[in-house]
Amino acid sequence: MDNLHSDIAIIGAGMAGLACATRLKAEGRDVRVFDKGRGPGGRMAARRAEIDGETVRFDHGAQYFTARDAGFREAVAGWEARGAVARWEAASKISDDPAFVGAPGMNGPIKAMAEDLGSVLWSTRIEGLVRDEAVWRLSTTEGDVHTANTVLVAIPAEQASDLLQEAAPAFAEIAASVTSEPCWAVMAAFEERLPIAVDSVRATEAAISWAARNSAKPQRKGTEAWVLHASPSRSRQIIDRPKEEAAQILLADFFSQTKVEPLDPVHIVAHRWLYAQPASLKGDPARYDTEQRIGIAGDYLHSPRVEGAWVSGTALADLVVG
Repeated sequence: MDNLHSDIAIIGAGMAGLACATRLKAEGRDVRVFDKGRGPGGRMAARRAEIDGETVRFDHGAQYFTARDAGFREAVAGWEARGAVARWEAASKISDDPAFVGAPGMNGPIKAMAEDLGSVLWSTRIEGLVRDEAVWRLSTTEGDVHTANTVLVAIPAEQASDLLQEAAPAFAEIAASVTSEPCWAVMAAFEERLPIAVDSVRATEAAISWAARNSAKPQRKGTEAWVLHASPSRSRQIIDRPKEEAAQILLADFFSQTKVEPLDPVHIVAHRWLYAQPASLKGDPARYDTEQRIGIAGDYLHSPRVEGAWVSGTALADLVVG
């Protein structure tokens, strides 16, 4: 796919990138989105597993989200109407606002936006970005070269900093100033229901800062499935452990915290999020250089929430449109 050209290239098909692309497409702009992942998700990822012939979904990234911004509430209402999100009462009980989850997996709204756009290139990692006279040249790890008049970068701060070192040093410096906390996530399934009355447990100071009965979320059913998130401090303690070892350590932490007699899971796997929780910067929710036609968006520019990513991406689109 050599020399594919578009008016606007967006790097990153998470919530920020797709929100930006959605707004730009609504304005009639020619947009193409690139993402290194195999499919929709990012930090709103959902992983599937086959357990005894049943497909079980685990939301191993963001667990739920709320909607306070008027524009975001409107977007959520649209996703809810088409079945891409649903309200989750268990999380609403510990939140000041109604809580939502993607359906049937957390990546539900990401999939819906990507399908509407029809211009997302998955499994495409942009590793080089060079300004060549009036256009930007984007090179991939596969050796392809794409061009665009405008480039918008909507990937985690640490990755944006690396990519923008030469292309936009001022934006690279902004992204480099962000510190993100890591998080080990464990996905575990059991033959029988665990004797825990609630479907979500929050304990910010404990080893397991969040645990959720994933199988109790809307449009999930069947096998008893839990997602455990280690606290930043616990994640750092075991950050370099093999996945299998980290999974067992954190499962033991979970049983200890909940005072439940340990049970052997029928399925267990761990995922390490190196950039799980970015510290947000104060200031504008997006940045755009009108002369060089390059910009950045992400939750780190607004707030480390799903809504923060949407607000930032939409704000960047508005800056481009003018």
